[in-house]
Amino acid sequence: MTIEPRIRDELHTLRDQVRYFQGGMVASVDGMVIAHDLPDIEPDGLAALTAAAIGVAKRLTEATGQGAFEETLTRGSDGYIAAYSAGRRAVLTAVASPHTNVGRLHLQARRAAERIGALVDSAPRP
Repeated sequence: MTIEPRIRDELHTLRDQVRYFQGGMVASVDGMVIAHDLPDIEPDGLAALTAAAIGVAKRLTEATGQGAFEETLTRGSDGYIAAYSAGRRAVLTAVASPHTNVGRLHLQARRAAERIGALVDSAPRP
């Protein structure tokens, strides 16, 4: 049984829980899309960019003695992009408008990332 439908359900739940949430994606840490709910964003490109961004974030946290990477938040003039570690093998990327409550986004996305990470880590490797 594939985990993709269950991950997509988690992304839909996140959309329901966070106002102004625009979409989400789960990808492997090396940039391969696992599942997405991104109506207006090309998921393969976002997965590759996320992998590059978390690579830099991991180096930054290690270089400053802040421990293992957990999450990163980027704020642009038109909204937010957040990436959350989802277990050992995946990352959850969330896209939200500038009107979103970032605290709520973090709360719900961290919970979703934990559940998604458990799904991905327990699935057999392809």
